Amino acid sequence: MNADVEFRGPVEKVKDTLTIDRILEAHEERRDEIKQRLSEFENVWKDGDDDRLWEEMVFCFFTGGCSAKMGLRSIEAVRPFLGDGTQPEIASALSGVHRYPNARARYVYASRSFLKEHCNLEIRKKLESFDCHLERRDWLVREKGIKGLGYKEASHFLRNIGLKGYAILDKHVLKCLAELKIIDSPKPPNTRSRYLRVEDQLRDLTERTKIDFDEMDLVLWSMKTGQILK
Repeated sequence: MNADVEFRGPVEKVKDTLTIDRILEAHEERRDEIKQRLSEFENVWKDGDDDRLWEEMVFCFFTGGCSAKMGLRSIEAVRPFLGDGTQPEIASALSGVHRYPNARARYVYASRSFLKEHCNLEIRKKLESFDCHLERRDWLVREKGIKGLGYKEASHFLRNIGLKGYAILDKHVLKCLAELKIIDSPKPPNTRSRYLRVEDQLRDLTERTKIDFDEMDLVLWSMKTGQILK
């Protein structure tokens, strides 16, 4: 995962209030790049080993409450320590790179220790064991041994490894939905039921616009940020 490769754009930000027509225009303009990005995610699941899946999980530890750019820089910094680095080594590598070096080092070390004991870090096998895609995400969020993954971050991880049907309800996407009057407030949903409700409302939007559910997330995100990132 090279930061020079991961950054995309810039694309035009939408400064005016969103409309359905503007979303359709943006999707048409960015469709090829969005499909390429989603194809890259799919290749992670197709070709990536458990070390790669672990790296993608750690990336999502780093982006919770922070930017994707900070997450990318942080992954580059800690890569030598992902497999067997100590918590102090990880914290030292994150110092000056991540906003919360000690807390995120604790997430990485504790989660790795749990996953080694629970499933020998065979993350693919564990994720494949779930028949229901919602149960898969619920496990990531509810398992106390895994630190730092709420519903947004767990969805981000699953999307980034090529699994479909998960909405990443970050502040940019929520702001879009609020501007469209689909939700009352851009405040992040803080319970499972609220997350699922907003996710269903986003799915309704994709059905109205005939835009693929996984593509819609990147369309809305890029309209607010001017970039198509991971």
